[in-house]
Amino acid sequence: MRRLADGAGGSREIHDELAEGDRVVARGPRNAFPFIAGRSYLFVAGGIGITPILPMVRTAMARGADWRLVYTGRSRASMPFLRELAELPAERVWIRPDTEFGIPAAGTELLAHAAEGAAVYACGPVPMITAVRLALPVSAAKGLHWERFSAPPIVDGREFTVELARSGRTVEVPADRTALEAVGEVVPDVAYSCRQGFCGTCHVPLLSGDVLRRSRARGDDLALCVDRGRGHLTVDL
Repeated sequence: MRRLADGAGGSREIHDELAEGDRVVARGPRNAFPFIAGRSYLFVAGGIGITPILPMVRTAMARGADWRLVYTGRSRASMPFLRELAELPAERVWIRPDTEFGIPAAGTELLAHAAEGAAVYACGPVPMITAVRLALPVSAAKGLHWERFSAPPIVDGREFTVELARSGRTVEVPADRTALEAVGEVVPDVAYSCRQGFCGTCHVPLLSGDVLRRSRARGDDLALCVDRGRGHLTVDL
């Protein structure tokens, strides 16, 4: 795992606190970025986003599908798996570090290698994903599959409150923060994983209140990481 000095703290804790032989409890993986069989693909990876993309490329090649890969990053030194990518057909792979090509001006540049009707799989930083989504024609939007490693930005957020029914405490959620961040200051061990709204780890039962849905939460659950309230919410926490 890469150590991110300005991250949320997880990578720093692993690098600074864990030692060889330490036991770590982990849960089985969830796949929110499945690879769907098809005839033609364009893979767009940014930095560490190459991690899920590389096995997809290998699978597409093994199936005899038509594929292309665009791999971006700040510099070659910061881009993992270059040695593995060198084993792939060079005419199908474009290694595109910013130090050599500049920062992509638009998503159209990243999509230029897509064959007609190709499914697009993109994984990387939010600006790259956003650029690809905006550049893809509306008619082809259903052919875009993407995954990002950070939470979506809060757009037009409004203040609301969350009452924690088990303790009776009420938490103020500012317009520019998530309920997960605010509740986490009161309940430090509140569970979460992806912070993108679909993994389900931070979902809690909603007891009352009007919710602005930004997640895939089912039933009366509230996704603390992205869902927001219109006024006052009460949750079973």
